[in-house]
Amino acid sequence: MENKRLKPNPNIKRKPEANLRNYYTILWETGLILALLILTALVKIELAPAESEIIYVSEQEVVEMEEIVQTKQEEKVPAPPRPPVPVAVPNSEIIEDIDINIDAELDFGAMLDLPPPPPPAEQKDDEPEDDFYVIVEQMPELIGGLETLQKEVKYPDKALRANIQGRVYVQFVVNERGEVENPRVMRGIGGGCDEEAIRVIKKAKFTPGMQRGRPVRVQFNLPVIFTIRT
Repeated sequence: MENKRLKPNPNIKRKPEANLRNYYTILWETGLILALLILTALVKIELAPAESEIIYVSEQEVVEMEEIVQTKQEEKVPAPPRPPVPVAVPNSEIIEDIDINIDAELDFGAMLDLPPPPPPAEQKDDEPEDDFYVIVEQMPELIGGLETLQKEVKYPDKALRANIQGRVYVQFVVNERGEVENPRVMRGIGGGCDEEAIRVIKKAKFTPGMQRGRPVRVQFNLPVIFTIRT
């Protein structure tokens, strides 16, 4: 391998101008002067952009909010009526003083004569009394059931010709003996069916309703069905 170390140059001793150390001070001062000149030139150069960018700032539109005042219609109170104008009346009459004599000898302890009391109101025997029940412990029962009652129905000719069908609701009272009283049609269908329903209900027999172990009068409702059989 070759030795790459720097070897002393024997020509330096023979030629002193070849030694660069003799020019060290001159070279250092020259380099410093050049560096200062370059720095001074750079400071004096104005570095400005080629084109100045102009920024336009647009003004933002200002929206003003106006408060809307709700108007109220004031109700005007009507003016009070004018007072009546007084009319002068001639005061030509003279009122005489009247002496009222009060008997001071009144007997306050005496019995006063009072009118007789009114007679009691007479009850009419013709007016029926509502002495029936609507709901009792044991309600009345139709003897024989609805089938027996429907067998007694005779279809009216008028209803047959008009093809009238439906139910007639009858309200009545079952008395203590199981008989029907005061039957009336609550909802009918016409064509003579209402009258036929009343006739059939009057012939019906019931076991009377019981309340506390005794028979009572009970209000009862029953439908009578009218159907045309082909």
